[in-house]
Amino acid sequence: MKKTVLTLALAGSVLALGACSNDSAASNEVIATSKVGDITQNDLYQEMKASIGDQAFQLLMIEKVLASKYKVTEDEVNAQLEADKERYGDSFEAIIAQQGYTEASYKKFIELNLMQEKALIEDVDVTEDEIKAEYENIKNEIKARHIVVEDEETAKKVKTELESGKDFAEVAKEYSIEQAAQTTGGDLGWFNKSTNMDQQFLEGAFSLEKNVISDPILSSFGYHIIEVTDKREIKESYEDKKAELEKQLKLEKADTSALLTKVAKMMKDADIKIKDEDLKTALDEFLAAADTPAPTETDTTTEDADTSKEESSK
Repeated sequence: MKKTVLTLALAGSVLALGACSNDSAASNEVIATSKVGDITQNDLYQEMKASIGDQAFQLLMIEKVLASKYKVTEDEVNAQLEADKERYGDSFEAIIAQQGYTEASYKKFIELNLMQEKALIEDVDVTEDEIKAEYENIKNEIKARHIVVEDEETAKKVKTELESGKDFAEVAKEYSIEQAAQTTGGDLGWFNKSTNMDQQFLEGAFSLEKNVISDPILSSFGYHIIEVTDKREIKESYEDKKAELEKQLKLEKADTSALLTKVAKMMKDADIKIKDEDLKTALDEFLAAADTPAPTETDTTTEDADTSKEESSK
């Protein structure tokens, strides 16, 4: 799941901190004993407050103000959870554990992220034609493998070796300049025309018939020899995919740099009064963003250009 701009990596710890602070009656409850001394819930809270207190307080307030306006249902959270589980497969639990989440805290992360997305796209419009065009891009998928080399002469040599019957994966390991080829054998799995790949590569791959070794195809990464091993059409109809595609297109159009200012203004309107002296200044810099004009299109042109250069292909 793509993280929006305000979500912090320490969200799992923040949830634990919030749980401690919400139960003042139990703040002196002993949570661990030892021969060298006990640790109370308040000890833990104070330590966590000292180490991540400001960031945690900011995140908890973000959650409060977003929840006051943008509702996320349990069904929405569970749908995203299942999508993430399908995406990561057997590695799901290990991946979220590396980020400091249990499944329960990961669901809270999803909820916060979905609220941010709703705030981000509420004023973004997409047309029916744009949604239909995106559906045309994703409805057909191909499964392919490739070998990318630096020059056309080497690419032609690779093509000759493959057509002579040599194993594709072994040739990929020998010649491909793509590091992943050493483990994948050049296999790219399934992808569609909207997949984040070099456009010349995509056009070349989708022009091929199954089980035909391509001529060298030039992309920004080198010369590719591609073989399409399978083709399929997705099962979902346009109506089935419309809502998902509409949201996706809105997220792509949305100005993420404006989200911070938007949420900061919501916080300012919430009239937050901090009673804990240690956290008095936790929101100062954050709330200052409420009075900062959002970046204009001119301001973000260079950033967008730099971002587009970083997009990569397989």
